[in-house]
Amino acid sequence: MAETLTQEQIDALLSSAMSGEVVESSKEPDVKEYDFRAPKKFTKERIKILDSIFDNYARLLSSYLTGLLRLYCKVSLASIEEQRYFEFNNALPDYVMMGTLDLGIHDDDIGTVTAIVQLSNSLTYILIDRLLGGHGEYKDADRDFTEIEVSIIDKIINNMSALLHDPWEPYVDVNPSVVNIETNSRVYSAVDYDDTMILVALEATVNDTKTIITICMPVLSLDELMQKYVSKSVRNTRRLDAVREQDRRDNIMRALNDTSLNITAELGKTSLNMFDVLNLQVDDIIPLDMSIDSNVTLKIGNKVWFDGKLGSFNQNKAVKIENVFRSEV
Repeated sequence: MAETLTQEQIDALLSSAMSGEVVESSKEPDVKEYDFRAPKKFTKERIKILDSIFDNYARLLSSYLTGLLRLYCKVSLASIEEQRYFEFNNALPDYVMMGTLDLGIHDDDIGTVTAIVQLSNSLTYILIDRLLGGHGEYKDADRDFTEIEVSIIDKIINNMSALLHDPWEPYVDVNPSVVNIETNSRVYSAVDYDDTMILVALEATVNDTKTIITICMPVLSLDELMQKYVSKSVRNTRRLDAVREQDRRDNIMRALNDTSLNITAELGKTSLNMFDVLNLQVDDIIPLDMSIDSNVTLKIGNKVWFDGKLGSFNQNKAVKIENVFRSEV
């Protein structure tokens, strides 16, 4: 609804117009730039699916890095966006660790689906320093990496790629493997510079140092993958949600039905001072707060579930249940 001006505001506008003053709007228009040469190909629904996949991947990566470095590491999903590859590449330093992955999807209709895993130099040097006996400290260095350093990071990226299997499993069976490791971003040629990519940025915090892990995937390959596998999986998942929920409830109830519980029969209570307790003898009688005709209380934990009459059954003490109090638990 349009904003209604008061009489004072109308008079002020008229005065400004008559005096020749320029009236500036206090609110800037909310305009978002759109590149018609590279239209967005991914819908919000597909971005949401990728968000779920890589959010799970970030949790797996947190556990892996924590165990590898023996330091607390937290990895979280920072952003997912579409971008031209040259825009991403131009922002990288000359020397950086980049691994090319083959997602291992064997389908003639889709072909080879590749991905690029790029580690920020801060994370790379922290990993190298820690695994070579250091404290996991980052020291900025503008140089190429040695063969030993490349070998260390190659092994780590291989393990990181293997963790992609479980997050993708509900949609498609992937078996990622590292094709090669490149340390010079300017000569990297696995994809064309004009290709539109999906950039997944993961923020990794190690030793209070925030670092970035970026995963790039070509939009065309990912679009084919989403159309053939992921969309079909989402439709099937929606249809089976009600059935799965009922199965889950039934499994929980079956597990609970086989659970053993300790039931305590409480005859009554009383209070004695320490002198009386120390002087108790055989055949002494301790009066309780319950009459002889009162029911015995049956408890599970600290809650009263039943009460009944004390008796015997097959030469064992027994309680015949008369009242049920489960609704009060």
